[in-house]
Amino acid sequence: MDRPAGRRDPDGDYGTPQKYDPTFKGPIYDRGCTDIVCCVLLVVAIVGYVVVGVVAWTHGDPRKVIHPTDSRGQFCGQQGTPNEKKPFLFYFDIVKCASPLVLLEFQCPTTQICVSKCPDRYMTYLTAHGNAAALQYYRNFCTPESKSSKKAPLEVLRDKECPAMLIPSTPLARRCFPAIQAKKGVIMVGNETTYDDGHGRRRNVTELLEGAKKANVVLETRQLAMKIFEDYTVSWYWIIIGLVIAMVASLIFIVLLRFLAGVMVWVMIVMVILVLGYGIFHCYMEYAKLKGEAGSDVSLADLGFQTDLRVYLHLRQTWLAFLIILCVLELVIVLLLIFLRKRILIAIALIKEASRAVGHIMSSLLFPLCTFFLLCLCIAYWASTAVFLSTSNEAVYKVFNESACPFSGQTCRPETFNTSNVTKLCPDAQCLFAFYGGETAYHKYLIVLQFFNVFMFFWLANFVIALGQVTLAGAFASYYWAFKKPDDMPAFPLFSAFGRALRYHTGSLAFGSLVLAVVQVIRVTLEYLDHRLKAAENKFAKFLLSCLKCCFWCLEKFIKFLNRNAYIMIAIYGTNFCTSARNAFFLLMRNIIRVAVLDKVTDFLFFLGKLLIVGSVGILAFFFFTHRIKLVQDTAPPLNYYWVPILTVIVGSYLIAHGFFSVYGMCVDTLFLCFCEDLERNDGSPERPYYMSPELSEILLKGHLEPSKSADSQG
Repeated sequence: MDRPAGRRDPDGDYGTPQKYDPTFKGPIYDRGCTDIVCCVLLVVAIVGYVVVGVVAWTHGDPRKVIHPTDSRGQFCGQQGTPNEKKPFLFYFDIVKCASPLVLLEFQCPTTQICVSKCPDRYMTYLTAHGNAAALQYYRNFCTPESKSSKKAPLEVLRDKECPAMLIPSTPLARRCFPAIQAKKGVIMVGNETTYDDGHGRRRNVTELLEGAKKANVVLETRQLAMKIFEDYTVSWYWIIIGLVIAMVASLIFIVLLRFLAGVMVWVMIVMVILVLGYGIFHCYMEYAKLKGEAGSDVSLADLGFQTDLRVYLHLRQTWLAFLIILCVLELVIVLLLIFLRKRILIAIALIKEASRAVGHIMSSLLFPLCTFFLLCLCIAYWASTAVFLSTSNEAVYKVFNESACPFSGQTCRPETFNTSNVTKLCPDAQCLFAFYGGETAYHKYLIVLQFFNVFMFFWLANFVIALGQVTLAGAFASYYWAFKKPDDMPAFPLFSAFGRALRYHTGSLAFGSLVLAVVQVIRVTLEYLDHRLKAAENKFAKFLLSCLKCCFWCLEKFIKFLNRNAYIMIAIYGTNFCTSARNAFFLLMRNIIRVAVLDKVTDFLFFLGKLLIVGSVGILAFFFFTHRIKLVQDTAPPLNYYWVPILTVIVGSYLIAHGFFSVYGMCVDTLFLCFCEDLERNDGSPERPYYMSPELSEILLKGHLEPSKSADSQG
């Protein structure tokens, strides 16, 4: 009797095929715990992660992200504090904000105080000291201690109690920034191109500009975030409606796929081609309409990055780029359909079988909601911990003095410094602001804790995904290995599989997700290094980094593929991760022909389904939020950036469609591996019948997957 397609000899390079076992009835129930060491390691890591979160929440203050704080950590304008009537933050020397520290610590390395209003004139402390009225105005921008101080002007400047100079400023996001303006291409501040720095030197105002730019990096991001938040507040219910439409469309598509798999697949293919065709037509019409309009021929490179994406829609080059991208995508899909037309018929048969499995386990369609909820918890915990860690830095004060002092360089507290022994032993010592950070072990290892936070996020997120995959695999394997479907299936296959996964295989899931998390963290590190090396001139380093990024991208894809199939073997046999991964890999290699022509074709069809839902909902959202639907033209809310709700709807629609189709994808992968095992264990005779359905065996065993008998006999 000829061997089925893809089968190798027992002494081949990819392990020994499975033997016939009359007692094997699908997922093994009598199993033991696997990879216990990894399970313990995961529990310890989670406990450590909770400790890090508690410590971060104790030290951090997320209000620092939004509200300005002075050098003592007090919020400007906060009610019930001395700064209640001082809502603006003033920098003593904004030129120091040009330091790279502002990007690393989100703080300028200069003294900062809260003021009632920003300065509106040029003035230095040395010139103001001789004028009572000017000095009274100047002291509005000095520390509270300076108002009762009787020090000489140079001592005041030395002790940083007052800024050396004042510059005309305007409030921006409750911070005082130089009132920079350009007249005939010349940068000026208060109609001046130079300024006195308070130490007898004239400096160019461009230095102020550089400092303001660096200090404004975070502020621009915050302003953009506030506008985006405003858009969400006025459009959130329309976004929810769009996501509900995507969910209903996905559900209807899945239900129709259950009963009309063949028809729905071809309808999906035709609809995708038509939607892309309409996109090409629309882009061409917009491109032709802009011909001759003023400013429409500006290139994207000349325009640069703009937060208001509507600007790009007035450029012909934008629509030309969209037109080319859609044409290439349409051509690729049409060519793939032409070359894969015979394989699509076979893939439809597997999708029909998956539809039957999903029909018998309808609760599987709701299970992605559980995975999604757990992923949201992981994301929320990671994001909140990252914010609290990044806002844990404190203003550090140190002892500064002119003469020798044993306390020089030690940390101090301004509130109690004047009553401490330091002032008695060192009369000229001052407790001055040094930097933002901390002297404790916690502050010294903040970077390490941030890295641990990122690593644990990847580990836990991959673990949640793995738990969902092994649960679905166990449920669908119960369907395949039931000889009389659905009579031989367990009462609650999904819950049984979920219980087995948590009870016996938490360690194996932790092992697989740990390996994947390590690779992902390495990729994040490489991306960070690549960002830092963009301005470097070392071409060899850039080339090496690009090669490493490519290699680790491929490694991540391979590990995801291997893990997915290993989890299926874990769900069926209850073996540990390494054994399951090896058996799954060898099984796939023994059936490499089927893997190439069947499994990937179904992935392509599911991708078309997701593309159809996302494209349809995205087009509807685009026409609605850009006021192009006349029936509801007045209903669409006014927005700062209309791309905010559109992108949210598109991304949300993709996640929803992916959640529904991921159930089918996992079902197809599980049935495929079970099908390959079935061929090795059984031969279709009355003594060793196949477990696959008659419809599936008819098209898979007599279809296009089986090579010629003569070629197989020679193997």
